Formats: sequence, structure tokens, C-alpha cells
Amino acid sequence: MRWRGWFAVLLTAALALVLCFLTLPVVAIFVDTSPGELLSSLGDEGALDALRLSLECSAVAVGVIVAVGTPAAYLLASRRFPGRAAIVTLVELPLVLPPAVAGIGLLAALGPNGVLGGLVADAGIQLVLTTAGVIVALTFVAAPFYLRQAQAAFEALDRTWLDASRTLGASEARTFLRVAIPTAGPGLVSGLALAWGRALGEFGATLMFAGSFRGITQTVPLAIYERFSTDFTGALALSAVLVAVSAALLLSVKLLTGPAWLRGAAR
Repeated sequence: MRWRGWFAVLLTAALALVLCFLTLPVVAIFVDTSPGELLSSLGDEGALDALRLSLECSAVAVGVIVAVGTPAAYLLASRRFPGRAAIVTLVELPLVLPPAVAGIGLLAALGPNGVLGGLVADAGIQLVLTTAGVIVALTFVAAPFYLRQAQAAFEALDRTWLDASRTLGASEARTFLRVAIPTAGPGLVSGLALAWGRALGEFGATLMFAGSFRGITQTVPLAIYERFSTDFTGALALSAVLVAVSAALLLSVKLLTGPAWLRGAAR
């Protein structure tokens, strides 16, 4: 009993330390200055442009990720073929790439002198230092978060449901649309929320590939970086907005995971 009591105290102290360390910086964003000053800083035209650009570009990026990533994740989850493990590893590689490396990689691939730079230019598309470049950067860094979660959601499906659909005469495409996606829905939405949160917080790859021009490529993280040395209150205000959006996305994930999370909260 003595050792059990000592260990319980140790566990509680560890949890308290982790909780304090991880939540204090977040709470400090809201208490370091008054709410009035935060709201006033958000009225700045540059801040509003950054918020608009972040929301628009991240929404487009997530739309592209879901449209292309959902069938790609289903293929990886439902098929076994040579080289599959290598493909999964390559898809997940951007998760561990430093943001600056991601930006350099995008320049080397899609920049004017990049591997595909000539094809991009011939198509009349300009990506570097443009809003389109922001969307490309956000898509690159956020896509693995959705693909990984979507693949796991599809792999967790009861295969008998899919087989039953095929036995009843449904094509594989119809089974994918009418059975696999709805059943894996909570996992897919969870991946979408994670990808969207990652896109909203992207900094390094966007700066390297698209630059930081107000109203064109300056997203909220870039605006925060620009302001923190000259307008710390403005930086706090934009940070508070990102915290609120990220918290909303996280809460939506928790709610969409269903009864399992609710049971855990009840305990």
C-alpha cells in the first residue's frame, strides 16, 4: 500500500507538470493583454487580410486533399501489392520533414528552375510567390495527416460489409461511395480536421515557397512572425484566433469520435 500510494503521487505530479507546461503558454496568450486590446488589434487591415487568406487557402487545400486523398487512402487500405510499404513510407515522409526542407523541396520541384518548373511555366501557371503557391505548400504539408488517418479508418472497416455490398450487385465504386465512406466517416472527418489544423499553422514551407506579401501570400503564422517584434499585442491577437480555431477543430474531432470519447470524459 505504501508503494502504491507513493506511485500514485508520482503519477499525479507528472500529469500536473505536463498539464501546466502544455497549457500555460496557451492560457498566457489570452491573459497577457486585455480582450479589448486583442479585438482592437484584429481590426488592423493587415490582420484581416491574413485571416482571410489563411481561411481561404487552407479550405482550398483541404478540399484538394480530401478529393484526391480519399480514394488514394482507400487503395492503400484495401489492396496489397508489391512496393506498398515503400509507397506508404513516402506518403508519410512529409510528416517528419523540417518545414524549411519542405519549402526548398517545393522550389526544387516546382520553382522556375525546378524539375517540373518548365512544365508549370508552359501551362501558364505561376506558383512561386503567389497565392496559388500558398495552397500548394499547405497541401504538401497537410496531406499526410489526412491520408494517414483515412487509411486507418478504411482498414478498420468490417470487410464483410463491403463483401455483402458486392454480393448484392453493387460495383466497387458504388460500394466505396455508399458503404466505405459513410462507415469510415468519423475517421475521415477526424483526418480532415487534423489536416486543416496543420494547414492553418503552416509557416516554414509557405515562407520558403510563396514568400510573405500582405494580402497575397501572408497567412496568419507569417503575420504573427512579422508583428511579434514591433506589435506584440497584434501578434497575440492573431495567435488567439489560431488557438480558438484549433480548439474548435480538436473539439469537433472529439465529438465525432462518438461514444468512446464521451465515456472517457464521463470517467
